[in-house]
Amino acid sequence: MHRSGRDVTGSPVSIRVGDGVITECSATGVTDGRLLAPALVDIQLNGYAGVGVKSDDPNPEDLLRMARAVWATGVGSFVPTVTTDSCERIDGGIRRVRSACAQDSLFASSVPGIHVEGPYISRDDGPRGAHPLEHVRAPDWNEFSGWQDAADGTIRILTLSPEWDGCASFIECVADTGVVVAIGHTQATPEQIDDAVCAGATLSTHLGNGAHAILARHPNYIWHQLAEDGLWASFIADGHHLPAATFKAMLRAKTLERAVLTSDAVKFAGMPAGAYGDDGDFAVDLLENGRVQLAGTPYLAGAGLPLVRGVENAVRFAGVPLAAAWRLAAHNPARLLGLEDRGALIAGARADFVVCDWDADACELYVRETVVAGEVVYAA
Repeated sequence: MHRSGRDVTGSPVSIRVGDGVITECSATGVTDGRLLAPALVDIQLNGYAGVGVKSDDPNPEDLLRMARAVWATGVGSFVPTVTTDSCERIDGGIRRVRSACAQDSLFASSVPGIHVEGPYISRDDGPRGAHPLEHVRAPDWNEFSGWQDAADGTIRILTLSPEWDGCASFIECVADTGVVVAIGHTQATPEQIDDAVCAGATLSTHLGNGAHAILARHPNYIWHQLAEDGLWASFIADGHHLPAATFKAMLRAKTLERAVLTSDAVKFAGMPAGAYGDDGDFAVDLLENGRVQLAGTPYLAGAGLPLVRGVENAVRFAGVPLAAAWRLAAHNPARLLGLEDRGALIAGARADFVVCDWDADACELYVRETVVAGEVVYAA
């Protein structure tokens, strides 16, 4: 396989692929002008195209359909996310992902692990977000270990709030197993955040969201996480979760080296606008602009836009070059997860890349082709 184009800096580039790996990457004067870039890496994907990661149906077929829809948006690797629920439903979601991995090798190639968001989060309205109060609970090592066993050791991220008594010890145990411990849906004090970082927490999940609508000017848990150099931060740059100026300021505070874009897409993402009923989680309204709200309220219930829209918005909102915006959604999340073979177009890397049209004036990307491990998984 051979592809040529312009990389995210605008320079001509040519790559050759063999056995699922980039065997050659070089500058070339011959290009069709299309963008050739590393496939995106989404660390928080709750669902897409009408399919939720969590479901009462154990059949993994829908997850394979979800993957095909996600590949069409330029994502090559994604971390299926299971949110706050009963122990049994979280376990079921994890096993469903593992079944899909066992059934389809390309799906498995795209899934470097599982993200468990909750249930060890804040019980308070605001920080809890759309997570169901009846299932929020204190950290439980035996429960988490059972989920990790069900996942065959593939849980890569755990999002929790360090406000629970004894949480630092729990974080230390989890971090010692190699799992990325993330702070999210929290109203933790600065001291509790410091303790969490000392214990091994390394990420803030969708910072600026899962928070009270009104906060003390300072100190508060958003400022403290922004200032903590030991924490990476993920951001949802869909234009709904963070206003443009807020995203720009937060990105500058956290810096391009410690920031990650994520979609936080829910099962309704990629669907036509409309009202979607309760199927065991909650009912939502999906607006024409991609905003997902709890039915009958203005409150966000996850995101309705793919990660590629966040790349566009990073350029629009923060004024960063396309190369920097792409880094936030490909190279940085790969680094965070320890995926050294992804997120860059270099010889020896896994052949995960996309071919796009880039309209710089409109800040719009159109995905033409997605390749995962040397296999074309989407072609427009």
